[in-house]
Amino acid sequence: MALLEPVLIQATNLGDAWFQCLHRLIRGPAHEYTITRGSYAGQKRREFDFVTVHIANPGERPLAPIMPEGSGIPPPTDENYINNQYLLYLLTGEKKPNEDYTYGERLVSPILRLEGKEIPMGVNPLEELVKMYKSQGYGTNQATLEIGMPSDIILKDPPCLRLIDTRIMQGKLHIIVYFRSWDLWGGFPANLGGLQLVKEYIASEVGVKDGEMVACSKGLHLYDYAWPLAEALTQQKRQPVKEM
Repeated sequence: MALLEPVLIQATNLGDAWFQCLHRLIRGPAHEYTITRGSYAGQKRREFDFVTVHIANPGERPLAPIMPEGSGIPPPTDENYINNQYLLYLLTGEKKPNEDYTYGERLVSPILRLEGKEIPMGVNPLEELVKMYKSQGYGTNQATLEIGMPSDIILKDPPCLRLIDTRIMQGKLHIIVYFRSWDLWGGFPANLGGLQLVKEYIASEVGVKDGEMVACSKGLHLYDYAWPLAEALTQQKRQPVKEM
């Protein structure tokens, strides 16, 4: 008997994907466990074993989820944050003194850190991906943006987003992203909203139309503080699940 129970969610847009994930995670299959290492150590998470979310129209506006009228639950993000703050985080290499990395640094100006030294890698992966498609056509499986690095294993808080893969098919750019760990309440809506804007940027630079999105994770979860919020929003109680 298999122990893992992968889940597939087919969604129309980003908001639909978020609400469907909340419903499925509250209903199960899922597992709950106490975090022993990482952010929120000592608290509990409710998590999918593995989830694949296929979004047919991720560019449909608004990108941020619209909360049901009268719910009284604050939205996890909004259009202003996605467009004016998170997009800049993804497309610039600026890093604050207390940050070990940013996704933007990894996408446009990656730095190798070894034994306290910072070594610029001298490449702009996002720019190179655009060049690849424009100069060598769309028939390739090499147009991949890697966020993760081998040295991330020693970081206290390594990147959650590890990989952004791309494919151009029938004149449209599609992306496949993988998150090793992923906060469904506090991260999912802004993360996918920002990645959608990056996808639209790449499509415009290459000269193709915007396409679909597939997001995968073995760690899409809700922290215990968000369980009551998710129950109120979905109007259902958490179903019993297996302990990890």
